[in-house]
Amino acid sequence: MKSPPTRTGNATRLALLVLCLLDLREGVAGEQRYEPLSASVQAVLHRSVADRASPRLTFASQADGAAWLAEMSKRLTKHIPDDITRQDFLITVQYEATRAGLDPQLVLGVIQVESKFRKYAVSKAGARGYMQVMPFWTKLIGDGDQNLFNLRTNLRYGCTILRHYLSIEHGDTFRALARYNGTLGKSRYPDNVLRAWSGNWEYERSRAPIVITPTRYFSDN
Repeated sequence: MKSPPTRTGNATRLALLVLCLLDLREGVAGEQRYEPLSASVQAVLHRSVADRASPRLTFASQADGAAWLAEMSKRLTKHIPDDITRQDFLITVQYEATRAGLDPQLVLGVIQVESKFRKYAVSKAGARGYMQVMPFWTKLIGDGDQNLFNLRTNLRYGCTILRHYLSIEHGDTFRALARYNGTLGKSRYPDNVLRAWSGNWEYERSRAPIVITPTRYFSDN
């Protein structure tokens, strides 16, 4: 016969529930902070998001592209079951990431942490889509009328913004990721993205996967 729940036990369960909810809240990412941009930087970013070239795989050979697409598709199946949707998604990720000078596998890690590959994800702060882009960016560097739930638009903005933060941080991926999340000075989000990247998405033919150890050189306070 089970003992009746005690007041202490109920309090413990309530505390655990609160901690879980806080963890979920903190895991909702994409809350980039609004920062004024110089006219020259704004013009460069505007040109970047305005380009309408069609997404395509950008590899040295078709064989390399096919191998990457097959491998990434196999890993992504549990998140995006439909074959056509998954292939379109991966081609767009690879094109937009490469176009922005980013590693496509890093971008997949960002998307995993940001939205868990949910196209219509919305954070409490209003960030939208796969890469959880804040709507103010469409007015700051776009025409103010883009649909951030559109696959290509979302990835175009997300990759452009992350590239912008990498430039600000002189190539420091850890700090750029923290900026992307709006948590510069804390390590939790960059650590999560780097774990997702190295654990699930790192890829290079004929080379063993890399292992990235979390780098906690920021204060989490």
